[in-house]
This record gives sequence, structure tokens and C-alpha cells, in this order.
Amino acid sequence: MPIDRLQYFPVTLPFLLIFWGLLGLMIALVALRLLHYASETMGIRESSLILIFALTLLGSYINIPVAHLPAHRTVTAGEISFFGMTYVVPVIRETRGTVLAVNVGGAVIPICLSMYLLLKHRLYLLAAIGTAFVAAVCHFLARPVPGFGIALPIFVPAIATAIIAIALTRRRAAPLAYISGSFGTLIGADLLNLGAVRTLGAPVASIGGAGTFDGIFVTGLLALLYAGFSRFLPD
Repeated sequence: MPIDRLQYFPVTLPFLLIFWGLLGLMIALVALRLLHYASETMGIRESSLILIFALTLLGSYINIPVAHLPAHRTVTAGEISFFGMTYVVPVIRETRGTVLAVNVGGAVIPICLSMYLLLKHRLYLLAAIGTAFVAAVCHFLARPVPGFGIALPIFVPAIATAIIAIALTRRRAAPLAYISGSFGTLIGADLLNLGAVRTLGAPVASIGGAGTFDGIFVTGLLALLYAGFSRFLPD
């Protein structure tokens, strides 16, 4: 498959604009100094946080091919709606199976940031518990969609992450939420369903791409917003 056909934003324009709007809200909260505490909790400067989330959105356009999976047949469509979200699927007239790719914004950047937070805050045991919980919930609710791949309700990773992060720790809930949400979603929704991908007839199966990118992005914002407002909540 030509490399240019692998590059596309995982959601349609209206939802992409909503995500950019959420990033704008994040910038506004920084201007109001409401995310200063979140920045301190995460151990990352406010400007760096904004840059990371901007790169996450831009990186969602880039898919890095890593393998080729033989498929029984290929079903293609321009857009697929599932769980209230409309996802983009590249229209390809001729394919030879499914290209397995890794999405930069939905996998590479979250994994790198999660590893940094994991090592910086030494959340090894808590992260293992949180990741296992989120992965179990995501795997239970993820659904294979013919011609598309694996779909997941957008708010499932965020809700599951909030529950486990608050239950495990209050002081370090923000970094734990980002780590558990990112790793748990990727493992539960994508990696544990790789066996089903080859039978779906999707031209591209992107780890961290369409179907899970929105959940990972929203989970990351949730972690920051929770940290920013947690100081106003009673212990």
C-alpha cells in the first residue's frame, strides 16, 4: 500500500474541530492559572503540556506501518459511525490484506509520555493495577467492526481511568490517570484484539488510531483537568 494512503486523521472534521476546541480550552485554563497545579503535579511545564497535546492531535494523522496481515476480504468505506463518533477509513479500491500500523498521536506520543511519568513518579505498582483495570474494561466493551477495525465508546477509557485513579491515589491521580488511560486503552482495545483484526477486512488497522485515539486524547485531558481542580475538592 502506498505510504500516503496510510496518512489520514482518524475522525471526521467536526470531531477534529471539537478536539482542537478542547485544546483551546486547555490554553484558556493555563491563562487563568487553573492548570498551574496540574503542571506541578505532572512535573511538566504548562507550555510543554500544550505542545504535547497539540502534537498528539497533529500526530493522529501519521500512521507508521509495522506489519501486513492477510485478510479474507476487504470492505472499504469513506466514513463509519460507531458509538456516536464518525471515523475516517481510507477508501482503497485494491488491497492485499490489512496493513497493521502504529498511530503517532494515539500510540507513540502517549506511550513515551506515560513512560516518562511512570519513571519520574515511580508509580510502578499503582500503574500496573490501574492499567489492568482500564484494559479489562476497554477489552470488555470494545467491538470489532467489519471494514473498520476495533471501536470503543469515546468516554469509556476516561471514566474507567477516573474511577481507578481516584481510588488508588489522590495526590498523584493526574500522572496515574494518564498512564493507566493510555496503556489500558491501547492494551485492552487494540493489542488484545489483534487476532480479530485480520478477519474484519479493514484496509488499515492502526494501533492508537481510529476507534481508540479519541478515548486516549480525552483521557489525557481528563487527567490534567482533574489535577487542576482537585485542589478545590475536599480531601
